[in-house]
Amino acid sequence: MNRRPRRNRKSAAIRSLVEETRLSVKDFIFPLFLIDGVNQKVEVKSMPGIYRYSLDLMLEEIDDCLSLGINAFDIFPAYPEDKKDRFATESYREDTFYLKALRKIKQTFPQACIMTDVAMDPYNSDGHDGLVENGKILNDETLEILGKMTLAQARAGADIIGPSDMMDGRVGYLRKLLDENGFKEVSIMSYTAKYASAFYNPFRDALDSAPKSGDKKTYQMDPANSREALIEGQLDMEEGADFLMVKPALAYLDIIQLLHQQFPIPIAAYNVSGEYAMIKASAANGWLDGERAMLESLLSIKRAGAKIILTYFAKEVALYES
Repeated sequence: MNRRPRRNRKSAAIRSLVEETRLSVKDFIFPLFLIDGVNQKVEVKSMPGIYRYSLDLMLEEIDDCLSLGINAFDIFPAYPEDKKDRFATESYREDTFYLKALRKIKQTFPQACIMTDVAMDPYNSDGHDGLVENGKILNDETLEILGKMTLAQARAGADIIGPSDMMDGRVGYLRKLLDENGFKEVSIMSYTAKYASAFYNPFRDALDSAPKSGDKKTYQMDPANSREALIEGQLDMEEGADFLMVKPALAYLDIIQLLHQQFPIPIAAYNVSGEYAMIKASAANGWLDGERAMLESLLSIKRAGAKIILTYFAKEVALYES
């Protein structure tokens, strides 16, 4: 045999030389959950090892992560029910704890990249990403609320805005609004192909943001569809998105690859809470080698074409590599 592929696998040194895909902490955005208060660190029961932090402890966590090489963070706020209403007004109130925290984080760590979530569900008494009227999710009326939220977050120091609502036209609306208000340098990472998935439940536990009625299938994508992701990607790129995201990641590796092949801008993928929880639960029961499963799953996301990975494993991988 003239060709023996096993020759390139015969030692760890040679395997390393011929690796086609390499994972790095520089690929990661680490999602963090923020709560109001002082000296608060509350574990998310369905996400072992992941916590809700008050600002003082989140600053310590970010400092620790920066020392490990993690440079980007997506900050999600968890609000109590008494702060929520139909119009998500708390999301853009200037002295709300989330916006105050963003300002403090950016002042303390100007070198860190801070991403924020633009959607109504953390602040919405209906638990939906859009304005609800007579059981219907309103599209255009929601854009105005998202615009107020976006400007408030940009003023607080956000580097990347992440509109995760899946309303039509949101990227163009927010890009225009940011530019007109002097925030041309603020990036938009569009949740381009966000599927109506079963893998989000632990995240909703973390933020207590599940819909009070109905589901999100009229605005999030049908898991059966792939060509529809091309339509969403083309629209978002034309409207000014700087990055296109696929969410979830592991059940949608084909979509990551599809967008990577089709569009000349960076593709991100969100390795979501349910994907994290599955590996953690299996490892806790001894069914999987958790460390190997973690690294293999993240490598598959990178191999599929994701330049950026939002993952709750970010710190664990960084500690592993150190």
